Amino acid sequence: MLQLILSRILTQDAARPNAEAVLVGGGRVLAVGSREEMTAVAPKADVLDHRDSFLTPGLVDAHTHLVGYGFSLSQVDLTGSRGVSEVVARLRERAAVTPHGEWIQGGGFLFSELGLADYPTARELDEATPHHPVIAFSRDLHSAWVNSEALRRAGISEATPDPEGGRIVRPLGTLLEYAKEIVRNAIPAPTHREYEAAASRGARDLQARGFTGTHTMGFEPPEALAAMLSLAARNALPLRVWSCVDHDRLEYVRALGLRGNVRGQLTIGGIKFFADGALGSRTAWLYAPGFADGSGTGLPLHSPELILERGREALELGFVPVTHAIGDRANTEVLDVYERLALLAREKGMRLRLEHAQHLRREDVARFGRLGVTASVQPIHLLGDGPMIRALLPHLENTTYAFASLLRSGALLALGSDAPVAPPNVQDNFRAALTRRDDTGEFVAPDETLTVEETLFAYTRGPALAVGWDDVGIVREGAVAEFTLWDEIGGNAASLVL
Repeated sequence: MLQLILSRILTQDAARPNAEAVLVGGGRVLAVGSREEMTAVAPKADVLDHRDSFLTPGLVDAHTHLVGYGFSLSQVDLTGSRGVSEVVARLRERAAVTPHGEWIQGGGFLFSELGLADYPTARELDEATPHHPVIAFSRDLHSAWVNSEALRRAGISEATPDPEGGRIVRPLGTLLEYAKEIVRNAIPAPTHREYEAAASRGARDLQARGFTGTHTMGFEPPEALAAMLSLAARNALPLRVWSCVDHDRLEYVRALGLRGNVRGQLTIGGIKFFADGALGSRTAWLYAPGFADGSGTGLPLHSPELILERGREALELGFVPVTHAIGDRANTEVLDVYERLALLAREKGMRLRLEHAQHLRREDVARFGRLGVTASVQPIHLLGDGPMIRALLPHLENTTYAFASLLRSGALLALGSDAPVAPPNVQDNFRAALTRRDDTGEFVAPDETLTVEETLFAYTRGPALAVGWDDVGIVREGAVAEFTLWDEIGGNAASLVL
């Protein structure tokens, strides 16, 4: 069946940036043009009249943890908690309706908003939740706050040594980076059905917000990918998904004979690395002087040597190296590795990819464009991070979230949310990119503002080009018929997949 969509169309195609009508059939764009032209081509097509809306290529959130986001939708939301008492109150409320002995999980708080001089301890949670093990993840997911029962079940005591790539804060209660996995591993694993339900819940939430695709970044158990594969096999995945696999499963991927970027509704295309931690948990890897509160220079995670070796293996197998880097030292080290991988990436026709690129040295910005690196960025984080940036990294404020400078360097921008670290809220991401004002109303590096057009491109065509989807993120003949309808660009959005 032929369908003719009438709308104010922003195509993302430089050859024809605007149109009035698009003709669709068999899930593809057949023609684009004026209303009169398209009506003449297909006079009997079914007409979908959206002339009161804007139509663009489908939104793609370029950085989520899709299954984890699905699980988070049923956990205790601690976002916006302004003190320990508020966190405790929300957890106590959940404990009142949870059978004794069952785990309570939550997340979304910021240490900087709790009014503490140091990391919180288990003692603050114990009185409110004496009958339940509790784990609450910080907004950046790089640390966790747990109670004594959770520590007991995980076997953590004052004598427990720090794991590699992690830190058990003393007095006990806060776990940084890989230390939190000790407690996470003590939680009974969800069933396959529960994983599928979480994957479906996360995907349908994104779809309801106007998204037609996402890139999911790994850092989840292998059962999460298995759940998405099961949904895709039943044609029950409502989004186009590009997925990463954690680097420590590369041998397994090779043994199975898998190769990257085999197209489908679910594409396994990236191998994920972590160069450092995060700002809020004080684990971002920094050059001296480090954090202005004297808490150090952060925590390097996967070494540059490991990223180089396994990144080369990934490219040979057709997978894109995808590396999380937030601190200025982490970004420099990753770009140094990418210098050595750039030739192989070009030969393979793939773009090296750096996630977050949050705090940069000025001399590193130009390297993104020169190396053809995708800068996968999340403007929405700026809204909550502004006060922390001014307090902890004042010397890097002018090159934080350096979106405009990265664009001028020739880098490809791909916008995302990092859900569940932040909600996949289209309006907030646009607001942060366009205004550079944080939630307190203060500017954060205002010279790095994007335009509406640049933001839209980085939310549609940018994520598609980053992963080799040439027929996605654009409205032109032959492209997939995946669209987003808007009341205004950056406003309310709804997906339209034909």
